[in-house]
Amino acid sequence: MSRAAAIELTDVALHRGDRCVVAGLHATFRAGAVTALTGPNGSGKSTVLDAIAGLVPWSAGRVAGLPTDVAYVPQSVPPGALPLTVRDAVSMGRWRARPWWRPATRRDRSVVEAQLERLAVADLAHRSFDELSGGQRQRVLVALGFAQEASVLLVDEPTAGVDAASAALVVAALADEAAAGAVVIHAAHDPVAVAAADGVVALGQPSAAPACS
Repeated sequence: MSRAAAIELTDVALHRGDRCVVAGLHATFRAGAVTALTGPNGSGKSTVLDAIAGLVPWSAGRVAGLPTDVAYVPQSVPPGALPLTVRDAVSMGRWRARPWWRPATRRDRSVVEAQLERLAVADLAHRSFDELSGGQRQRVLVALGFAQEASVLLVDEPTAGVDAASAALVVAALADEAAAGAVVIHAAHDPVAVAAADGVVALGQPSAAPACS
């Protein structure tokens, strides 16, 4: 599987509407490493992830090394957003490799089963995603992200609101994904998740200025 090299951000600025949330950001996200994005609420952690995922535009600065295959694991999904079984939800991660209407291949099924086992949700495979606890749902979302086998894995608050066992499992899985050569970036407040990262990019206080460059 092809993996990305480092992603380099130089003097980057980002907006949410008219509000500048990130200005003058210099950061390197290395392949084979887990990088934690830290900072207070409103400092732009999720906005940086959104920009790397292509969901918001870069306002200013230079971005180098960004591949097209990026998997994004949100902090949560609204109730009813995934009216699927756990196995079907994780199987969505294989749509990158084939059109959704085509039958799953043997490899697709193998990848899905491996990720279910990896995140300790194989015993929940036939359960409805909406019926799961917060920790179980988060592990399923991470498994969905892993199933994409992308060069870059983005995870927003991977351990927020989950029990200690689930948090430890997710942190270990992120480290394994980085060890396989991926660029792994997660936004985090959890000091345990931050301490386990290979590097930290700290964002400052949010700016009230209407524009930044």
